[in-house]
Amino acid sequence: MILMLDETIITENPPLRGCYGRRGEQVRVPISGNHDRRVIHGVINIRSGDVLLLITDIWDEYTHRCFLKMIRSHWRGWNIILFEDRGTPHTADDSLGLAGELKIEIRLLPTATPELNAMDHLWKSVKGRALANRPTENIDTSADEACRYILGMSRHQRLKAAGVLSDDFWLTG
Repeated sequence: MILMLDETIITENPPLRGCYGRRGEQVRVPISGNHDRRVIHGVINIRSGDVLLLITDIWDEYTHRCFLKMIRSHWRGWNIILFEDRGTPHTADDSLGLAGELKIEIRLLPTATPELNAMDHLWKSVKGRALANRPTENIDTSADEACRYILGMSRHQRLKAAGVLSDDFWLTG
């Protein structure tokens, strides 16, 4: 089974992508001034479109190792090949060691190539559709909305948004 993992950061400031308003009027999107953030860890099965998500306050080796355990628990008994970027929590010796113990085969993507990671494409879809151009009333609510958006998609919709169904997807399963 081939999985792709990536994290995204949800902040108090909404992504402003295409806010529409009446011609000649300034559109207002209230900004709270808070600097709260949540990290959503996500992994997608590039064959089935199944996803697993985890919301945390931080992204570090510990949260990454917890997510690796969740992955193994969710896909118990499967041979897993996990593609991920070269972020420090991913390449930490303890993380790579745990992946080996869990029998998760890690494949590190080349540096600075988010276009190769299907999960990264899915995050762009979420931020552009589920979270854009709206004030953040509560950071936890925004993180939950992002997860609900992904979980509310069909598996086929997830694969399409992730670019896996594209004719030029780089990795064929």
